[in-house]
Amino acid sequence: MIKDTIVDGFHNAPHRSLYHALGLTDEEQHRPLIGIVSSYNEIVPGHINLDKIAEAVKLGVAMAGGTPIMFPAITVCDGIAMGHVGMKYSLVTRDLIADSTEAMVMAHGFDGLVMIPNCDKNVPGLLMAAARLNIPTVFVSGGPMLAGRVNGKKTSLSSMFEAVGAYKAGKIDDNQLRVCEENTCPTCGSCSGMYTANSMNCLTEVLGMGLKGNGTIPAVYSQRIELAKHAGMKIMELVEKNIRPRDIMTPAAIRNALTADMALGCSTNSMLHLPAIANELGIEFNLDMANAVSEKTPNLCHLAPAGPTYMEDLNEAGGVYAVLKELTKLGLLDTSVMTCTGKTMAENIENAVNRDESVIRTVENPFSKTGGIAVLRGNLAPDGCVVKRSAVAPEMLVHEGPAKVYDSEEEAIAAIYGGEIVKGDVVVIRYEGPAGGPGMREMLSPTSAIAGMGLDKDVALITDGRFSGATRGAAIGHVSPEAVRGGLIAYVKTGDIISINIPEYKIELKVSDDEIAKRKAEMPLKVKTDIKGYLKRYASIVSSADKGAVINEF
Repeated sequence: MIKDTIVDGFHNAPHRSLYHALGLTDEEQHRPLIGIVSSYNEIVPGHINLDKIAEAVKLGVAMAGGTPIMFPAITVCDGIAMGHVGMKYSLVTRDLIADSTEAMVMAHGFDGLVMIPNCDKNVPGLLMAAARLNIPTVFVSGGPMLAGRVNGKKTSLSSMFEAVGAYKAGKIDDNQLRVCEENTCPTCGSCSGMYTANSMNCLTEVLGMGLKGNGTIPAVYSQRIELAKHAGMKIMELVEKNIRPRDIMTPAAIRNALTADMALGCSTNSMLHLPAIANELGIEFNLDMANAVSEKTPNLCHLAPAGPTYMEDLNEAGGVYAVLKELTKLGLLDTSVMTCTGKTMAENIENAVNRDESVIRTVENPFSKTGGIAVLRGNLAPDGCVVKRSAVAPEMLVHEGPAKVYDSEEEAIAAIYGGEIVKGDVVVIRYEGPAGGPGMREMLSPTSAIAGMGLDKDVALITDGRFSGATRGAAIGHVSPEAVRGGLIAYVKTGDIISINIPEYKIELKVSDDEIAKRKAEMPLKVKTDIKGYLKRYASIVSSADKGAVINEF
């Protein structure tokens, strides 16, 4: 306990004097000190409500006899950062968040932690920190945004990006674009589809690090405040019982999360974050695990952008627990795992009910018999690449076509809007990987432009960068090795034929070995020389995407 090393004894009088400077009474100093890691800020819509969540958590901690002390964590809004240099700073913050949280906790000796994240990189960043620090921890997110309403239909941020493509193609006018703009994101919260933030908040429940409803209760519901108070109370129980993250996030829990990922149809970014979390835990995570799990796991949910339902619908249908209960029918989960409730998963989901089988399909009637994500391999990606299979049109699951090659996202977007892309093409965007970007930018702008122009059922995209959870279509990312590190994607030329077979997990560049060898001798790699600061350091030490784009491999 903190009082043993920082509070008690004559030698700790200087520490106590500084606690008095904070206004902490003797009584507060001798109670368990709980760090409240709040990602509140005034620029990210998913975080603008976290001040209220933090206050509720602090009340819960105090009610249960602890002393809550808040400190911040940063985050980047991927939507605002999308399509410009800002996106280079999104993924890289995941490690900043983990490192800075480690520094704050180790410097100040907290007895337990309540993590309050909500968006794409600070959920996994704080999970990585929890795994690394291994002191009692519970998560409570800020919750998802309610779906927007445009022309009587529910909508979400991905629809807004697609509206830009539709506008550029002349399918909608200025007024229609404005209507979309003003009605797509109606509340605070993480964007309303099964994008990366909501994927990771749901998987936090599956991992056992968040309470029931962590991933699905809408941000604007009062029930979210109640959940935060319960999280504050629960951390005191975890401290008392000394239940720690590594007691919870076991190899079985990681596999459970991967299984639920397939059933929920989560973002492809989970294939970066789960390996990174596993790395912190010292657990091996091979991308091939994804296909092995996918083969056995039915896809039960088609939330936006894959389908017409949203996080609020999943919540009303029974949430993550109802999905887990469905999966137990096939024996796909290890429900004996411990969770932050102090109970096993089996105990947690015992009374879960699927209240809407149009939102959560039964295992007898899934959207597909295989999971939402697939890992492809072949000469173009010998170390693997990732696609959100559940968001791919059936006619694009097998595709062969000529490459159109671009060395940056900006070049690709200009080509798409310039009419260079036609039906059947395979758009290749390279030098956007973890090191080559650097920062592995999301490619929502080009994928949405293609979808908005009505080409998502006819055109594939391949990149060593990554795609947003809001992406739909045959968008294949995380190509490893990446271009800047000599991956074959660096040597593709416009006109080359690329074959994609998602059901068979294959991706091939149809060019002879002799020609490839010739190109490697003649085509120098394009290494960016104008980067500096944190991005320069990051680029020099980051792993490949198949390893989770981590900067600390144990």
